[in-house]
Order: sequence, then structure tokens, then C-alpha cells
Amino acid sequence: MTQPLRLVRIYIMKKKIYPKIKNFMKKLVLLCVAILSLTSCSIDDSNDFYNEILPIESVVIPEEFVLGEIYPITVKYIRPAGCYVFFDFYYTRELNQRTVAVVNSVYPNQNCGIAEEAEVEATFNFKVTNNGTYIFKFWQGKDDSGTDLYYIVEVPVVEPEA
Repeated sequence: MTQPLRLVRIYIMKKKIYPKIKNFMKKLVLLCVAILSLTSCSIDDSNDFYNEILPIESVVIPEEFVLGEIYPITVKYIRPAGCYVFFDFYYTRELNQRTVAVVNSVYPNQNCGIAEEAEVEATFNFKVTNNGTYIFKFWQGKDDSGTDLYYIVEVPVVEPEA
């Protein structure tokens, strides 16, 4: 192919075909973005949920800690129905005091099967970082006047055995 014919062919492609392909690609990308935007939003309420703090019934915790060690702490709580699913622990600390509660996600619009209570265990790991005595306050609900009730456990930190 001679050089002038090649230049003419390139000129025709740039002036006629290339702009059409470019416009087609822009429209295709715009269409894909629109479809993805519409499908990512759902009006269906079946995924609605809320979080609820549940009272702790009992605790398994060591009688003493060694500085630098990690200990599992297991709590038991009552799951009111099948629509309750363990989500996380509510956990705050202030110096050597820890406040702990269980947080469940509740899915009210789901078919959760038989709605019966069940005792459930949940465990978190606790790393001992300070000397002294740790005070754990495990939330056990509220009394008739609305005051928070806690199961309080004091765990001393002892020196490691040599």
C-alpha cells in the first residue's frame, strides 16, 4: 500500500469511524453505570435490622490474671428468638474498669423459624496490660426504676511465676 492511500484511510477512520466508536463507548459506560446504580438500591425491607443490647446471665472468667497474658472471657445470655443474631460486644474501659454487654442484630422482617428462647455463649479475648485489679461490670439489664444492673467481678493481676 502506498503512503498517500494509507494516510487517506487513516484520515477516513479518524473522521468517520473513530468518533462513532468513541460515542458508542461513552453511551455504553453511561448505561452500565445507570444499571449498576439502579440495581444497588433496593426498596425491599427484608434486610432491615436494628441492634439490641441483651442482658448477660452468667460469666466464665479466671480468678486471677498474669500481666501480658491473653484470657478468653465467656458470657452466656438468652437469645429471645431466632431473629436475634450475635453482632458484637459493647465494651468500654476506664483505667482498670471494663463494662461489657452483648449486642445482637435483630431482623424483624425475616422468617426466623421457631421463636423460642435459647441460651447462647459468646467469647472475647482479654489482654492484661496493667497491674492492680481489673473490675469487670457485666450488664444484666435494668431494674423497675430503669437503673442499670451489673454483675461485678474483680480480678487481681499477679506476678508471673518464675
